[in-house]
Amino acid sequence: MAVYTEVSDDELDEFLDQYDIGKAVSCKGIAEGVENTNYLLQTDRDQFILTLYEKRVRPEDLPFFLGFMEHLAAGGVACPTPIPGRDGKALRTIAGKQAAIVSFLTGVWHRRPTATHCAELGRAMANMHLAGRDFGLTRGNDLSVAGWQALFDECGDGGETVQSGLTAIIADELARLEQDWPTDLPQGVIHADLFPDNVFFLGDKLSGLIDFYFACSDFLVYDVAICLNAWCFEQDGSFNVTKARKMLAAYRSVRPLSEAEINALPILARGAALRFLLTRLYDWLNQIEGAMVKPKNPLEYLARLRFHQSVRQRGDYGLD
Repeated sequence: MAVYTEVSDDELDEFLDQYDIGKAVSCKGIAEGVENTNYLLQTDRDQFILTLYEKRVRPEDLPFFLGFMEHLAAGGVACPTPIPGRDGKALRTIAGKQAAIVSFLTGVWHRRPTATHCAELGRAMANMHLAGRDFGLTRGNDLSVAGWQALFDECGDGGETVQSGLTAIIADELARLEQDWPTDLPQGVIHADLFPDNVFFLGDKLSGLIDFYFACSDFLVYDVAICLNAWCFEQDGSFNVTKARKMLAAYRSVRPLSEAEINALPILARGAALRFLLTRLYDWLNQIEGAMVKPKNPLEYLARLRFHQSVRQRGDYGLD
């Protein structure tokens, strides 16, 4: 989350006139993340999140994102619920951007998640996958193997300004992943961005999942691979196999993984590492002046990619 678009008081008041959620008391920008503009909105009745859709979010995808959140919330998954206006529509326009208001979730995210937090995430992710099985819409994953080359091309030789030789490393890995990417694993709707800052806790108990604006149809275990990257590496770059073991065991207690899914984990984890290496590299090379957000270091994911390239057996991920 971040702030790219400023909203004036008059624009906000006119926007809220379309809802039955009270009058604005405060509206504060949330300066985290990289994708959309987010405000913490306090009315005289309750707290909400106001999101203005920016950058990679395509207008035609918004009904999918909002509909998926509504579907999950109805299925008992703790996540933001889109708030409809008086006309029944949740998607509207403010400050020249498409926007929506969603319910506010209580909790905090942990910058240094423990193995207990990883287990909570594993269970919640599996429950989300099961709850999404009967969701009626689909959306392709633009940031999977078929879309990485185009993103790489947009970066050009910019990787060389980050680290010498990075362009060749990415090109070689792209060729390998395109050759070895699986084709026949169980699919469904995945979150695709379940980083710690998108998972809220009250104490050690998970209280909600947020930021579904990368949700898409893909291999369910690819979501797991993304979370291995996002949750199981320490600040020194080392892989914490205990966290991975706890996450995978909790996930499998709700939704068992097939042998094919387990065998595919190393290549999917490599793909997930490359995906975030590429998007971080793109954001690093295309910084927006004045945005309340600092681009994240792409080289963190180069180190994670190197780890997954070295994996030779399932025990490296804590699997028996």
